[in-house]
Amino acid sequence: MKIYTRSGDGGQTSLVYGRRIDKDALRVRAYGTVDEANSVLGVALAALPAAAPMEDVRAIGWRIQRDLFDVGRDLATPEDRQTESHITQTDIQELERMIDALWAQVPPLHQFVLPGGQVGAAMLHHARTVIRRAEREVVALGRVEPVPPLLQKYLNRLSDLLFAMARVVNARTGTDEPTVDFQAEKVRLFPEAAESNQPAESNPSSHAALSEEEQHG
Repeated sequence: MKIYTRSGDGGQTSLVYGRRIDKDALRVRAYGTVDEANSVLGVALAALPAAAPMEDVRAIGWRIQRDLFDVGRDLATPEDRQTESHITQTDIQELERMIDALWAQVPPLHQFVLPGGQVGAAMLHHARTVIRRAEREVVALGRVEPVPPLLQKYLNRLSDLLFAMARVVNARTGTDEPTVDFQAEKVRLFPEAAESNQPAESNPSSHAALSEEEQHG
């Protein structure tokens, strides 16, 4: 079986049950962004260091990737064929238990955290922001078409979990967590040159040109 079908060459794709829809439709954008987040999460998991204990982080990541396929197929199901969501309240509660378990392992947060640190942690922050975008697109879709209400809850909770995962990865690898100190003065990496109080040197040629112009009116 060939991987390509040519059926999407005209700018449309198929939803679950075969309905054709434009590739830039809100529904397609939403589940496409979920797919993007899943891919970024895969990169984050691949970037986790082998030297540090990350078995639970990897297991959580793989579970999330599985859930995101359920989110995607719920979004790819036309509104008139939706019955019940593949994402359940139990899935959301599982995310909350994961968050609580990981959050207990990191120091209290007193400042905003800058995305960064160890590469895997930085990619988890990236995945978090893509999930936030997916959430916004699901909200936009929900204004014009029915969307299973648990999807928005799941995505909202998932971004919190990814934030917790990033902090745990930085903590376990001994990587300094970049933060924002709003009270500190911003570092000036390229200070401006001191302004000179001396008058600018005149350009004799420009004066000569001006005089010639004045002479000829």
